[in-house]
Amino acid sequence: MKEFELKYGCNPNQTPAKIYMRDGSDLPIQILSGRPGYINFLDAFNSWQLVKELKAALGLPAVTSFKHVSPTSAAVGIPLSEELKKACFVDDIEGLDESPLACAYARARGTDRMCSYGDWVAMSDVCDVTTAKMLFREVSDGVIAPGYDPEALKILKEKRKGNYNIVQIDPNYVPEVQETKQVFGITFEQGRNNSVIDRSLLNEIVTKNKDLPDSAARDLIVALITLKYTQSNSVCYAVDGQAIGVGAGQQSRIHCTRLAGTKADTWFLRQHEKVLNLPFKADLARPVRDNVVDGYINQNEEDVCAEGIWQNYFTVRPEPLTQEEKKAFLSTRRSVALGSDAFFPFSDNIERAYASGVRYIAEPGGSIRDAEVIECCDKLGIAMCFTHLRLFHH
Repeated sequence: MKEFELKYGCNPNQTPAKIYMRDGSDLPIQILSGRPGYINFLDAFNSWQLVKELKAALGLPAVTSFKHVSPTSAAVGIPLSEELKKACFVDDIEGLDESPLACAYARARGTDRMCSYGDWVAMSDVCDVTTAKMLFREVSDGVIAPGYDPEALKILKEKRKGNYNIVQIDPNYVPEVQETKQVFGITFEQGRNNSVIDRSLLNEIVTKNKDLPDSAARDLIVALITLKYTQSNSVCYAVDGQAIGVGAGQQSRIHCTRLAGTKADTWFLRQHEKVLNLPFKADLARPVRDNVVDGYINQNEEDVCAEGIWQNYFTVRPEPLTQEEKKAFLSTRRSVALGSDAFFPFSDNIERAYASGVRYIAEPGGSIRDAEVIECCDKLGIAMCFTHLRLFHH
């Protein structure tokens, strides 16, 4: 396939639209089902790079959930605890523990279920049946993977009445070193960001605390590779082999840190006993349940525990999750890793990160206030690495 005609570009008024190889060669993909659109392919190609690099860096199957050209989460295939399975709404999946890829998907899709609604999924490995069964029941726009087991492909082809977008990519495809794009009719050209992110990037620990266990290094690598394909400015919180809070596209870095920290807090609080045991109505749709959980934790626009409202969602009225209970529960989370795509200009970022359990940080360094930031880390007992690698992505 030399080119693929798209229904339209970013918006319906942007026509005609297509994807093609500038050198006239075949596209490195096969479309097995559906008709992916412009934004679908932006998500597909960015997300594929992310999982391919995670697999190469950590040697584990990787999955990411993408929305609007940024990951909601990314994860590698580490088994889930029973509490985590329940928090991710996958405690009913048979054979989950036997499939590392399915574990990675459960983590990636389960991290920020509100933001993952209607996502694009990328898998580093051939999609198996267990993973396909989980993907089938979620609201999703499409998936990209290097291959699909025959039974898994059959399952996915039945999704969305046979119109689910399924893309297979050549895992050996290597893009040109130079990349171009146009803005306002003007062509931009740059070398691709082929920087390798691995343990060696974390060698320069600039704080008094030099302790960086393998688990923390793994989580920092997850965070940094996730940031490499996140719209900047961005920071990423990670723990247990998965990104648990991504703050993308904010003009101020402290806003990134706050946004991602709030997402990380919500992720942890979803594992609180009160949340795990919410008495949902049996017929409550999964997306509605996701919204209710977020409302229950964060007391958003609708008080889901209020009289006249709780009856829509629960069989009995649940007790609210108090601020004191939240604070006590979050205080037990103390091994979170944090990556930043550029330096922290002020120590307020460190203070906010610490409040969400961060104990390990990787950032490029290079700020005129590096000493102030290091001093704050030392005060809080945080180990921080300078990578000297900026990861802006636009």
